[in-house]
Amino acid sequence: MARIITRWFLVAAYLAAGVLHIAVPAPFLGIMPRFVPLPETVVFWTGVAEILGAIGLAQGASPGLRRAAAIGLALYALCVWPANIQHMIDDLGGSGGLGPAYHIPRMIAQPIIIWAALWAGRVIDWPFTPRA
Repeated sequence: MARIITRWFLVAAYLAAGVLHIAVPAPFLGIMPRFVPLPETVVFWTGVAEILGAIGLAQGASPGLRRAAAIGLALYALCVWPANIQHMIDDLGGSGGLGPAYHIPRMIAQPIIIWAALWAGRVIDWPFTPRA
């Protein structure tokens, strides 16, 4: 049951984030690392990736598609980590913002989000199965 709840939480979160990336890109553009080319295009396509990943993760009748979406979302979360790091650097570097009470848990949460996508999509079972 926990895996199902986690999967549907991720579906809702990624779907909402994807819609926001497309409909309201300004906040995401503001945290984009400076080295990323074509930031508007990147933000748009990250939104599309989140939406498609959420749809794929929601697929109960297609375990292969669900697994592929889980891997895609885990890789996506890994790839956007630099934007989260840039956001933290900018905020904590004196430009105001959300502060350490937001950013420190957010940095800790990123590997958990990656793991949760893989676990919810049944790509991995760790740590809930004994070693062989």
